[in-house]
Amino acid sequence: MLKNAVLKQKEEKQRLLSLSYIERTKMKDAIKWLDSDLIKVVLGPRRAGKSVFSLMLLKDRPFAYFNFDDEVVSQDNFNCDELLQELNAAYGKTKYILFDEIQNLANWELFVSRLHREGYNLVLTGSNANLLSRELSTALTGRHIPIEILPFDFKEYLRAKQFEFSSDQLHLPEKKGRLLNLLDQYLLSGGYPEIAVKDLEPKEYLAILFDSLLFKDVIKRHKIRFSEQIDDLGSYLISNVSNQYSLRKLTRVLGFKSGVTLEKYAKYLIEAYIMFLLHRYSYKAGERLRSPKKTYAVDNGFISAKAVQHSPDTGKLLENLMFVELVKRGYAPNRELFYYQTRNAREVDFVLKKGTEIVELIQVAYDLDSSDTKQQEIIALIEASQELKAGKLTVITWDEKKESTKNGQTINLIPIWERLLA
Repeated sequence: MLKNAVLKQKEEKQRLLSLSYIERTKMKDAIKWLDSDLIKVVLGPRRAGKSVFSLMLLKDRPFAYFNFDDEVVSQDNFNCDELLQELNAAYGKTKYILFDEIQNLANWELFVSRLHREGYNLVLTGSNANLLSRELSTALTGRHIPIEILPFDFKEYLRAKQFEFSSDQLHLPEKKGRLLNLLDQYLLSGGYPEIAVKDLEPKEYLAILFDSLLFKDVIKRHKIRFSEQIDDLGSYLISNVSNQYSLRKLTRVLGFKSGVTLEKYAKYLIEAYIMFLLHRYSYKAGERLRSPKKTYAVDNGFISAKAVQHSPDTGKLLENLMFVELVKRGYAPNRELFYYQTRNAREVDFVLKKGTEIVELIQVAYDLDSSDTKQQEIIALIEASQELKAGKLTVITWDEKKESTKNGQTINLIPIWERLLA
């Protein structure tokens, strides 16, 4: 049974390697680590391209492959030593092994740690952020490098749409118009690779994918009996992206008997890379934890597909897009990325930190046609800058670029496409 699974997966590996793929932004950095003895751990949501990324990373090396998202893994008699034997029989002697969806193997970290000690060069993929991080930090401390692969960023999306341009062409109406058209599609449909490459109908595909992630990576994994509760929570959060919520209020609104249960379920959604949680920035750690939270979706397409709304809320979509872009650029939520509320209760969408320094405050505003709206966004930035001693102030717009000065401080209005392509 295991032998057949290994041989079948070997054929699938060869088929996948024969196809062409969109170059991923993180590939250049990942290649630098390929020949090191660190375990390469590729993390991210299902269907975001982790497996393809890992295959492309190893394509110039002879490597063995096994995907633990296989029914054979769930059998009681599954044996890791037998798996290693079958991999050697199928692939011959090789020090490179790619293990896909490793979290499906019970006590996987013990098996991986042993192979690492024996000199194997390992690449792992996984779809459960916190679970893997916790196990990696205890079993493989200092011996792994995490590589996070999320749905396409905008540059990757443009490659998928075969849109080529140089920066000096963007003053041409035809090029600029086409860029904004693709950006509008990306804002609504997100960057899941199969949608971008195959031109699938996004709403239906993403609604099914969302429900599948909820069932497979949350309900089934954690053996949740009252699945309608987690479904209600997922629906509520996806419909209220970027809104603040308190645990007490949400427990009451959704009819949970316990705030502890709701908090646990929200954590499961975050672990499965469905949602992100963002804390309010404060110098005091306790205040950060007690303050209302904000949630963001891993991909804008989920919002368009699953949120209960009469029409797309472009302001929320733009803010979610900016949040996910910051995460893709390496800003860790609640460590280097926060939101902020001034003493006068004015909200600033994003606070960016590097070490102990606040490097930038960002507001996101799709529509700045109203002078009142523009003033509100700028006043909030000015207040936050004075309270946090931050110098770089930015307003992300749809397509407005200018420099503004108020109270002696400079505020840069930057189009979202310029930030995404920077």
